[in-house]
Amino acid sequence: MTSTLAPAPIDRAAPPAGTAGAPRRRTRVLALPEARWAAAALVLFLIALPLQLTGAPAWTWGPAYALTYAAGGWEPGWAGLRALKDKTLDVDLLMVVAALGAAAIGQVMDGALLIVIFATSGALEALATARTADSVRGLLDLAPATATRVEADGSEVTVAVEELTVGDTILVRPGERVGADGRVLDGASDVDQATITGEPLPVAKERGDEVFAGTLNGTGALRVHVERDASETVIARIVRMVEEASGTKAPTQLFIEKVEQRYSLGMVAATLAVFLVPLAFGAALTGSLLRAMTFMIVASPCAVVLATMPPLLSAIANAGRHGALVKSAVVMERLGEVDAVALDKTGTLTEGTPRVTDVRPLPGSGLDEAGLLTIAAAAEHPSEHPLARAVVEAAREQGLALPVAEDFDSTPGVGVTATVGGHAVAVGAPARLLTGSGDAGSTGAADQAAELEDGGRTAVLVAVDGTPVGVLGIADRLRPDATATVASLTSLTGAAPLLLTGDNPRAAARLAAEVGIEDVRAGLLPHHKVSAVRELERSGRKVMVVGDGVNDAPALAAAHTGVAMGRAGSDLALETADTVVVRDELATVPAVISLSRRARGLVVQNLVIAAVFIAGLVAWDVAGHLPLPLGVAGHEGSTVIVGLNGLRLLREAAWKRAAE
Repeated sequence: MTSTLAPAPIDRAAPPAGTAGAPRRRTRVLALPEARWAAAALVLFLIALPLQLTGAPAWTWGPAYALTYAAGGWEPGWAGLRALKDKTLDVDLLMVVAALGAAAIGQVMDGALLIVIFATSGALEALATARTADSVRGLLDLAPATATRVEADGSEVTVAVEELTVGDTILVRPGERVGADGRVLDGASDVDQATITGEPLPVAKERGDEVFAGTLNGTGALRVHVERDASETVIARIVRMVEEASGTKAPTQLFIEKVEQRYSLGMVAATLAVFLVPLAFGAALTGSLLRAMTFMIVASPCAVVLATMPPLLSAIANAGRHGALVKSAVVMERLGEVDAVALDKTGTLTEGTPRVTDVRPLPGSGLDEAGLLTIAAAAEHPSEHPLARAVVEAAREQGLALPVAEDFDSTPGVGVTATVGGHAVAVGAPARLLTGSGDAGSTGAADQAAELEDGGRTAVLVAVDGTPVGVLGIADRLRPDATATVASLTSLTGAAPLLLTGDNPRAAARLAAEVGIEDVRAGLLPHHKVSAVRELERSGRKVMVVGDGVNDAPALAAAHTGVAMGRAGSDLALETADTVVVRDELATVPAVISLSRRARGLVVQNLVIAAVFIAGLVAWDVAGHLPLPLGVAGHEGSTVIVGLNGLRLLREAAWKRAAE
């Protein structure tokens, strides 16, 4: 049934309401104080370093190094001092003390480099947090700022969506975004719900069907009865879920940072003991102080700290070269802990674009596959519907010449009609186009359509002069590496991934069967996906969620770690996720997990190496007399060894081994 509502003309040069026309809310890097201080520290360091290396007098580069310490170290140092009020020895303060200690023994450049690295790391963390907040706020731009309310006397008034109340009636014209969650009172159209459900194809809507705020209306006009206030729409709830999940996710630390808290306290106490005990028994002040300084140097956790960071940073760099952006060392460590994976369907396991999969001419139609596709594509050519684009693209891929279509007409929820080569051609939904007369052509077309739909495809009927001549099957195409990726994830985690999708159950079941997934949960809204993730986590699993859309963002935020497909991923998904697969190569996901586990193995090796060096040097200093230069050499030597060991993951061979 065509809509009886009079649609307003569409300005195709203007973006739809609430989409591209909305301003992007993006925090500038230098708007963050952490970034400004880190940049200042880096500039000062780059001024001082060449002066020192070229043999310039100390008065030329010394002040620049001092300013580097001040610019990059004052903020973490102050934060560490505040933490002392809570009786916590913060890693920020430890890093600043370590840098000052390096300067005290003449290693001014080393300490300044440590300050610059630490300040840059803090700036990147602050930027990631700000960008995530930007995307959460920007999600509200998906919903239009205004809506057309239909008054009791039939007049139309443009109002802010916040003024809509339950019971109002709004008019949604072609090309507009729906202003509120509600139910269709009158009209018919196709509505793109990908932002909410992730469905790859627009959904036909008519009287009695539910629509969601922020979804994009097609070519028909709809009158919608408002059923939820603006603050309770699905899109508003997505915003709240992302914010809550991000806020309640337990703060994480690298494993070594947890160890450092106890180790550093013990080291400080032991250093005081090494200084005070001999002094109490009459030892000379200078000798006791020198022994304590040596002890502090050889027992300091520099090698322990470097035991962790080089392997993780090397793994991050290697993954980045191969299209996986891992946002921090904490994320890289968490990736290796994953023991359950939840996958989205559309845009993750599939390409997210509908394509023609079946071309079935009916017996007696006189058409072969090329002929059927030609007339269908000719009739669909003027249409902007995604299914029409899929049909036209299939004809182009086969190099078919399309005749000109005349008298084109499109009916939302039904299909299109056009005159092609002097014949009336109709292409659309089988349930609407079949006459129901029971003749052989209609029966055969109905059987073919039912078979395609049972297989999870969308069936499209083609009729010429009122007689069915064939059926097309259209579906979202599986990624080439999807099956192998599911098998790899199953092997790595010991359990098959589960499928979480807003798409219909039949399409989800068909795809799951193709890739080897048994646990399928379809027809899910964003909060259902979050519930599924939390259900797994309550059972003790560490869940990775892989998705790409706005509707996946709450689950990405709630999971132990979230991975977003980068090429077509929404801004919110990309900012919320911990890792972004930039090239959309799904096989990268298990490779990154494997690389993370190798990094964790190198961390253990490095901790053993560091422990052996520290224990040996400390025993020498306490039991005998360890010369300070030899203590410094041993300490720096252990640091270099663990650093080089961690850099092994930069090699190309490390990625190849992980990808296997």
